[in-house]
Amino acid sequence: VQLQASGGGLVQAGGSLRVSCAASGRRVSSYPMGWFRQAPGKEREFVAALSWSGYSTNYADSVQGRFTISRDNAKNTVYLQMNSLKPEDTAVYYCAAKIGGDYDYYTTYTAKYDYWGQGTLVTVSS
Repeated sequence: VQLQASGGGLVQAGGSLRVSCAASGRRVSSYPMGWFRQAPGKEREFVAALSWSGYSTNYADSVQGRFTISRDNAKNTVYLQMNSLKPEDTAVYYCAAKIGGDYDYYTTYTAKYDYWGQGTLVTVSS
């Protein structure tokens, strides 16, 4: 499975951006998916996760209510809609896929994921 993240860019504080993660090589419709981010000088951190069914989601406290993870299985793509962006949201955003899991399964742990995209940079100016 290859994951290609895209859609990053420069946005002003309070603005919105949607990043995408297109999968190729295999359909990921039965894989739980996640988004993580890594700011300069910091460790990679969890942002959002989604079960393969779309039934269950989970968000980091720092993005709850502002970010929305979703998937379009027909397009083999996962999205992260980011609203009310803040300068502290500046980071490289990575998508990840995990093999297996029940219909409502998701995980927030980086070590649990099997495939990673290359990342897309999101910069939020103040």
